[in-house]
Amino acid sequence: MTWALPAIAAVLLAYSAISRRTAGTPITGPIVFTAAGLLLGGTLAGLIDVHVTAETVKLLAEVTLGLVLFSDASRVDLSALRTEISLPARLLGLGLPLTIVAGFGAALVLLGDLAWPEALLLAVILAPTDAALGQAVVTLPMLPSRVRQGLNVESGLNDGICVPLFLVALAIAHAEAGALGGGAAVRLVFEQIGYGILAGLVAGVAAAAILVTAGRRHWIDPLWAQIIPVTAAALAYTAAVPLGGSGFIAAFVGGLAFGALRHRAADDRDGDGDGDENDADMLDEAGDLFSAVTFIVFGAVVLGPALGHLSWAVFGYAVVSLTVVRMVPVALSLIGTHPRGPTVAFLGWFGPRGLATVVFVILIVEESATLPHEDLLVTTAVVTVGLSVLAHGLSAAPLAARYAAWSHRQ
Repeated sequence: MTWALPAIAAVLLAYSAISRRTAGTPITGPIVFTAAGLLLGGTLAGLIDVHVTAETVKLLAEVTLGLVLFSDASRVDLSALRTEISLPARLLGLGLPLTIVAGFGAALVLLGDLAWPEALLLAVILAPTDAALGQAVVTLPMLPSRVRQGLNVESGLNDGICVPLFLVALAIAHAEAGALGGGAAVRLVFEQIGYGILAGLVAGVAAAAILVTAGRRHWIDPLWAQIIPVTAAALAYTAAVPLGGSGFIAAFVGGLAFGALRHRAADDRDGDGDGDENDADMLDEAGDLFSAVTFIVFGAVVLGPALGHLSWAVFGYAVVSLTVVRMVPVALSLIGTHPRGPTVAFLGWFGPRGLATVVFVILIVEESATLPHEDLLVTTAVVTVGLSVLAHGLSAAPLAARYAAWSHRQ
């Protein structure tokens, strides 16, 4: 642990020096950070030699996902989304459940050692997508807005949708393994969801009220206007946990409430929204920084050891998860919209697995009540994310450019 923080800081400094040169290329930030973690981890250089169950690793994972959930949810402009709601609604309302079902079935077939609750849990933790792994896909202006925004909204919302599903699947797996009674599992899930929603609403509404009301009176310094969303995310998370609620659900609900009230206030002022466009800059930057550190730690602490347990069954499931399990449900969800083949393939391929899956894995490992086949479950999820970081990172820029060129010829 002595050299872990200097090593992580050195990686961040080195990447910052070339960050603009790598933008739009196949060399993405997650690839650099994960590879650096692998090289510096305990299995190679040993500079980042921290166990996955260490409290610092859990804290990093929780802070990162909490910030990202609040940030993603707060950016959802429901009024603007109505004009392009069809695609993300299909991807989330049809594609996501079908992806979980397909992942569950594939796990039962390819990973026969897993009990059915563990197979369900694996399917849920690999369901959310992470647009940051293929940043060019959601930032390239040449791409059709409907496709770009659809993938961006899907990625921003499916993390929050999958959190309660993860809690349910984890409770079922623990109950099946005898670590929790059925009644206790149900009560735990309802408490986590209910108190999480309550804490999130209170924090989001309070922060938005302060930002809007005090902002109109020009009582808020611009720097503190940027601190408010970060504080709101922290308040939502830390208020939910002592109550027995899920901090992640609280962060997501808090972000939705905060964003909805902020956008409504901006609309009421007819576009005169001082600070509305910039008051979340610090939140986004904090999320990006913690995400970068999380991928470094992922490579060093989680992926490195998992590669030592790699098998053909695990690798096969990872490949199937990133292709068939994602692409077939996306194609089925688009039935009736008459999309062209390249659009279906493009939307299906760009469903990277990333940050949410990493955090879910760390939470599973950190749990005191272990699952019978936890090692196999965790290894499969980790290898899938590692393969996604590489495959989606390398393919994002060239395939986005190729698809954009094709769409402009139509």
